[in-house]
Amino acid sequence: MDNTNVPVCYYNQTAMFFYNLSGRDLIVEEQHYRSVGFFIGVLLTGVSIIFLNGLVLTAIVINRRLHYPFYYLLGNLAVTDLCVGISYLVITCLSGVWTSTVSTSQWFFRQGLIDTSLMASLMNLMAIALERQQTIFTMQLHSKMTNQRIILLIVAVWIMAILIGLSPVMGWNCLCDLSSCSETLPLFSRSYVLTISILSLLIMFIVVILYTCICVYVWKKSRRMTEHTSRDQSKGTVVSLMNTVLLILGCFVLCWTPALLLLLLDGLHHVPQKLLVVESFILTLVACNSLVNPIIYTYRDQDVRTTFKCIFCCFCVIEWIDRNYNQISQMLRGGLLGLGSELESTVR
Repeated sequence: MDNTNVPVCYYNQTAMFFYNLSGRDLIVEEQHYRSVGFFIGVLLTGVSIIFLNGLVLTAIVINRRLHYPFYYLLGNLAVTDLCVGISYLVITCLSGVWTSTVSTSQWFFRQGLIDTSLMASLMNLMAIALERQQTIFTMQLHSKMTNQRIILLIVAVWIMAILIGLSPVMGWNCLCDLSSCSETLPLFSRSYVLTISILSLLIMFIVVILYTCICVYVWKKSRRMTEHTSRDQSKGTVVSLMNTVLLILGCFVLCWTPALLLLLLDGLHHVPQKLLVVESFILTLVACNSLVNPIIYTYRDQDVRTTFKCIFCCFCVIEWIDRNYNQISQMLRGGLLGLGSELESTVR
């Protein structure tokens, strides 16, 4: 029987085997990962992402005034970015020379976690842009989308993100075809990397178009309303909205573009070796988008800011009670004993 056409698969190899084939120098990359400044930056970024998005999620859950479609999408964005923060810390702590001890299944789990989280965050940003466009075009304070549709949209975002993130585990990898291995993600097939980069760039393009349409629509609408309202008031509203949209788009494009271009170049077999050395910094830049998302989408919202103040006040009260627990107990015990003595004397 002729077995020359049967592909040889390397399921039992470690991730280091594929990194060596791609020409990656993990010792050089280790110097970046283990530098004190980078480690502190990673730690602060990951912890800040988890804290800020956890705060937004808590505010949306406890405040019934925030139980509207936009805030449900914002809450889902906080969940996806929370997952990004956790997976970012995991993938960074298990990178560099640590990769030499990682099996293929462990590497797929580690990478699938961050890929699923980032894709869910990216698609959720597109869903928010669609909701904002619909709400503003219909001149409504809140979207008319029903809760059922919002839930279906959120479920669809997660299903698509999970399918994309798990595609390499289900066979879209290069374990049986070493010639198709990616350089940035050595266990992934170049076709998968190219597909992900094009899909992500398409989502980015849709988000930019949607927010551009919002700006154009509001600008035209404000010019028609200047006859009935104060020109300064109308101009101030438009400028405020334009600043917010530019801030959203600026951070979004700045954080995502380098990573997507790197993946696109990898899929097209044109990755400069110098870019692979700074891959960790590019990943950190993408993670920073999950750090700024809760700030951008909530800093102008009075209801969210008020809820934040209530949460911090509750924490302060709890901390004060914890610090002064013994004194409070003695005061209450003394007060109860005094009250009991007065009641006893009254009865007598």
